[in-house]
Amino acid sequence: MKASKFRENFWCPHFLSTIGYESIIQHLNEGRKNCKEFEDFLKERAVIEEKYGKDLINLCRKKPCGQSEINTLKRSLEVFKQQIDNVGQFHLQLAQTLREEARKMEEFKERQKIQRKKIEVLMDSMHKQKQLQYKKTMEAKKIYEQKCKDKDDAEQAVHRNANIATPKQQEKLFVKLATSKTAVEDSDKTYLLNIGLLEKIREDWQNEHIKACEFFEIQECERINYFRNALWQHMNQLSHQCVISDEMFEEVRKSLEMCSIEKDIEYFVAHRKTGQVPPAPIVYENFYNSQRNAVPARNPGPSMGRRGPPPIPQSTLGIEEDDDYSLVTECNIISNHN
Repeated sequence: MKASKFRENFWCPHFLSTIGYESIIQHLNEGRKNCKEFEDFLKERAVIEEKYGKDLINLCRKKPCGQSEINTLKRSLEVFKQQIDNVGQFHLQLAQTLREEARKMEEFKERQKIQRKKIEVLMDSMHKQKQLQYKKTMEAKKIYEQKCKDKDDAEQAVHRNANIATPKQQEKLFVKLATSKTAVEDSDKTYLLNIGLLEKIREDWQNEHIKACEFFEIQECERINYFRNALWQHMNQLSHQCVISDEMFEEVRKSLEMCSIEKDIEYFVAHRKTGQVPPAPIVYENFYNSQRNAVPARNPGPSMGRRGPPPIPQSTLGIEEDDDYSLVTECNIISNHN
């Protein structure tokens, strides 16, 4: 199984390479950016919750909703508006809670930044030292190699001119050879000294790199844990909001269960009734009868029983006479004979 630790997985074989360290730093910077994005998200959500809460409260307090209802349904509507107002108040509280969570995230992010800064400054210094010493060492190596080549050239010159050079020329060649040997020894010592310094710096850098990897790994674990818990807490807050809202809505439902149709009808009848006698029907009135009754009698005679109008002679109607009927005059004649 491959190792999953920072200290075991962020190296590079090139002596001056910092790719492993830079990869970690880039990841930590991205993590910090993610924390900032979540912080901003909470702040924006707080603005939304605050606006929604205020809108709900204004809606309840300014917008009429069944204001002319009576009795039990009126009480249910009052409970309804009160609970919606309470929901709005809770959204305002949630907005404040979200701002507090955003502030905590910002503090955590800044605290990690300060802690990281110390390590980053130290590691940047180590990288510079390593680079500078490496450059000096490579220059010392170059000088040493050049001095070695000069010594080799001087030795070859002595051997080539051993039989042909004059004693004075040979003496110059030997002096040059001796000087080159001394230069080689001096450059060798300088080179070895720089190698030793470079190795010391490399060891120090390596140790600090390991410590930095361990510290950054701990920081990243803390960040992920804090971020996860913050998100979990946010979900709990939203769930709690739903629970509280449902409890408030349950109060409205309970009030509606107490709402009685019969009682509201009875209440309306008792307080708004106008009478129990319906209007009399409108009867037909004959225009001529009303006119006759309106003309006063000039010479009222003895009281007579009411009679209908006399029958109209059939002859005047143009109808043939019927043997089954007699005229009034005939009836009078018969009466006289009797």
